[in-house]
Amino acid sequence: MEDTIAPRRVTRIRHELHRRDTVVRRITRPSPNFVAITFADPSLAGFVSSSFDDHVKFIFTDTQGQPVRRDYTPLHHDAAQGELTIEFALHDSGAATQWARQAQVGDRAVIAGPRGSMVIPADYPWHLLAGDTTALPAIVRRLRELPADVSARVLLLAEDAADHRPLHSAARLDVSWVRSPEAFLAAADALQLPEGEGFAWAAGEASLMKRLRQLLVDGKQHPRTAMRVSAYWKQGAQEFHEDLVD
Repeated sequence: MEDTIAPRRVTRIRHELHRRDTVVRRITRPSPNFVAITFADPSLAGFVSSSFDDHVKFIFTDTQGQPVRRDYTPLHHDAAQGELTIEFALHDSGAATQWARQAQVGDRAVIAGPRGSMVIPADYPWHLLAGDTTALPAIVRRLRELPADVSARVLLLAEDAADHRPLHSAARLDVSWVRSPEAFLAAADALQLPEGEGFAWAAGEASLMKRLRQLLVDGKQHPRTAMRVSAYWKQGAQEFHEDLVD
């Protein structure tokens, strides 16, 4: 497969870095362990996010009055309304989780970036989207972008079954939810990737993503040029992000 599939061009775009002071306009709870927060401010004029796995730097003040910076995916940007929505996965602990749990309309936070985008063509005949709960906002956004004439295989790990929400896309969807890392890897191993060109995207905990990438490369012999696997977080690390490459 490595020799028979011609890689498509993945475009990297650099953006001018801006810091925007925003205010919380709206808060919703898509499922028990997620909160979607919509921020607004005139400074969001000109905001650009060209890829579904872009990251902005979310900057807030913790309970001790110290500034905290975390990376998050822009879920939805409404230029007409001057709004940007970020969805937070709520963990057992952590400064960002605590902030999101307690957020109220009128609270303020700084959003900076994104610095750049890696634009993956949406017209691959098939797409694999996989990850844990930290990847869900990017996957939700990607599914909204995919056209009707492609297929998307989605594999998601969420330990709480209450977070196994419906996913929507114009693309032909095949969605599987699992509740443990072991089940995630077993399901990935059992996948039969379609013939022809396709792109595999995955994100989540570092050790799990490393094993998934090895499975895709060695077990499935999927071309490295047609995948992007990222470690969004790492057990025991306060702030961590790494693209897994050879």
